[in-house]
Amino acid sequence: MSTFERYLTLWVALCIVVGIALGHWFPGAFHAVGALEIAKVNLPVAVLIWLMVIPMLLKIDFAALGEVGRHWRGIGVTLFINWAIKPFSMALLGWLFIGWLFRPHLPADQIDSYIAGLIILAAAPCTAMVFVWSNLTKGEPHFTLSQVALNDAIMVVAFAPIVGLLLGLSAITVPWGTLVLSVVLYIVIPVIVAQIVRRRLLATGGASALAALLVKLGPLSLVALLVTLVLLFGFQGEQIIAQPLVIALLAVPILIQVYFNSGLAYLLNRAVGEQHCVAGPSALIGASNFFELAVAAAISLFGFHSGAALATVVGVLIEVPVMLSVVWIVNRSKGWYERGSRRAAPVEAER
Repeated sequence: MSTFERYLTLWVALCIVVGIALGHWFPGAFHAVGALEIAKVNLPVAVLIWLMVIPMLLKIDFAALGEVGRHWRGIGVTLFINWAIKPFSMALLGWLFIGWLFRPHLPADQIDSYIAGLIILAAAPCTAMVFVWSNLTKGEPHFTLSQVALNDAIMVVAFAPIVGLLLGLSAITVPWGTLVLSVVLYIVIPVIVAQIVRRRLLATGGASALAALLVKLGPLSLVALLVTLVLLFGFQGEQIIAQPLVIALLAVPILIQVYFNSGLAYLLNRAVGEQHCVAGPSALIGASNFFELAVAAAISLFGFHSGAALATVVGVLIEVPVMLSVVWIVNRSKGWYERGSRRAAPVEAER
């Protein structure tokens, strides 16, 4: 691990402060950048996500995707967390904290809207950013890609019914444009670009050329992550300064949700004997959120200035620093995990 990577937490903290400060001092500039979007998908952020995920996707050999079936336990655990646990546990946490414990400290007319935003956030599993978290835990890239693709397919049919059920709505407006465009921008295009580059490198320079390029692109991915963080916090700099208490209170159930779901997925993978390189991304996929879809759905249902929209934005704000903390926990606990796993062969032997 390079010095830059070793102090990633420090750089993240600095970027959060810088983003909030710049968003407060230069709101017009960030409003202009934030307006560069199609179907609620911000194009500058999409480009930065390409820079983050393409180096990870370069590692994927599509010919080896057939081997993912041996990780069926990890796939089952992740699907169980994402679709049977996560939305319902967030509904419970939202009612407990926002609807009861924190009710006296929040605007009374926005309580139900805040809870709705939290539910919408939890019902949309993360897509592109998962490749970054998986890479930081040395996760199995083929498992990560196949799991993301599977979640995207399920989201098309399950997102609306689950949100409708938990919100008590007979029908909800799903921002299909945002959903389809996000999948194309964050998954399809990066996969195509990465595979074209990978095949050309292997054809002209072999594995050594690919390895050399990955070494060069490593810092670029982290820089793109930090710039994304500055933008996300800059977009909401005014909100954070104007409503710090509301944002802090909304963050509590989200934080509990992230650590609960990631911990449960991690422990279940250990219990069924799955490898650490699968348990890591499984825990991260089970905990993170598809915030572009969540924000767009909240705005389309409740309005731009609603409590629901603000709740999903809080999810955006804490996504990166919180997921980095989960990455740290997964990496630091690898020895403990492998000592208790029933899988006899070590991870390295199967790679």
